[in-house]
Amino acid sequence: MTTHTSSPADVERLLDVFKALANPVRLQVLQWLREPERHFPVERAIADPVEVGVCVSHIQEKLGLAQSTVSAYMASLQRAGLVRATRVGKWTHYKRDEARIAEFVAVLGHSL
Repeated sequence: MTTHTSSPADVERLLDVFKALANPVRLQVLQWLREPERHFPVERAIADPVEVGVCVSHIQEKLGLAQSTVSAYMASLQRAGLVRATRVGKWTHYKRDEARIAEFVAVLGHSL
């Protein structure tokens, strides 16, 4: 039987992701971003939600939370490597980072 040991850096990255996902609102946003065209108003988008991401104002509107709260939630997801931010004009758009999510799943599989 092969044993895998995680490096301290891998463990730290896992903890960052777990912390980000521990909040049900952040988890919900990440789930919505999986299919942005289904969950956000595509007709009002200033950029392609699949290619560029969803405008933070649309995320805020859907959540019904204060802008500062939504920004803090998105920053947490970004620090954990679960989403990427792109500026379009004065607006920030968020998109899932599928490669980093897959990496997280692989590290998790080797760590547990």
